[in-house]
Amino acid sequence: MFDILAIIVQFLPVILILFLANLAERLRSQGQPYRPLAVLAYVSLASIYAVLALLSLGALFVPALLQAQPDLVEQMNPIMPVQSWAWLSWGILIPSLLGLLLLLHPVRRWLANFTTLEAANPAHAVSASMTMFIPVYLAFTLGIGLNNLAMQIATQVEETGRQPVTIGLLWVQTALFVLIALVGVGWPTRRSFKESLARLDVVAPTMRQVLVAVAAALVMVPAVMLLEAAASMIGLGANADVESLTEQLIGPLFQTPLGILSIGLAAGIGEEFLFRGAMQPRFRLVLTALLFALLHSNYGITFSTAIVFLLGMVLGMLRNRFNTSTAMLAHAVYNSTLALLAALAGQFLINQ
Repeated sequence: MFDILAIIVQFLPVILILFLANLAERLRSQGQPYRPLAVLAYVSLASIYAVLALLSLGALFVPALLQAQPDLVEQMNPIMPVQSWAWLSWGILIPSLLGLLLLLHPVRRWLANFTTLEAANPAHAVSASMTMFIPVYLAFTLGIGLNNLAMQIATQVEETGRQPVTIGLLWVQTALFVLIALVGVGWPTRRSFKESLARLDVVAPTMRQVLVAVAAALVMVPAVMLLEAAASMIGLGANADVESLTEQLIGPLFQTPLGILSIGLAAGIGEEFLFRGAMQPRFRLVLTALLFALLHSNYGITFSTAIVFLLGMVLGMLRNRFNTSTAMLAHAVYNSTLALLAALAGQFLINQ
């Protein structure tokens, strides 16, 4: 229950700021005074980035402090083991500053040349700025280190018996992704629920679209396996830290049919609502796929990240050619198939 409350608290500021920005956009579109609400949304978001920037600036001086006082290393490692202070400082500082810059009208006007964002739209301003949360999260993960995170999770499971990712937590995160997508496109401030689904292009798929989605997923699975095999031959194969962290995070879910199904459906619904449904029409195909890949911080920056980027491109093309629902089904079938194969492989090894 604590983990569920923690993730809700983490997402709540994002939802509230998006709500304020969309409310401001409704007033702007009606020719009413909107700036106080828009400024409140901007200042709220800017405050988060300011705190992150200050913390990252502090992290810049930690390596020198540790070099001057080596005893601090042993004292700090049990509390927060760090693999790279550079990622915790520069890796968080740079996207935090970019997040602040994206709240400035001239910067958004320049960005509008490469996207479908409207520079004067408060909802678009906030959405563009919030994309910087993704590289911040990635930098934090890389700063702590994939191996350190895996060991921390293993210790937590051993001491408490509590798994880091449960089926319940997975679905709560999915519900929050869906809520962010809905609020981000204007529900309930500017659009009705039905209008919001239409904007997200979430519709009842036709039988042809279902077959296309399943076929695309079943083609992607062996294609990814071949790419990974080819990468292994040239030394770009699976990363041990990535495999260890992934096993610690979601390995237990592979042990039950409900877990395997949830891995597929939860990601397919939540991530597609947000990325292909809400973001892609504004940020276009390539940038959305890149942000989608970086969101999967448990892969670090490895060949697996490139695979996720390619997956995002394929899902984005399905969204452009058909709709978000088709991409959603393809994503769900792809993830569930990989989870099933991983579970069968694990069972095979156990029986040997």
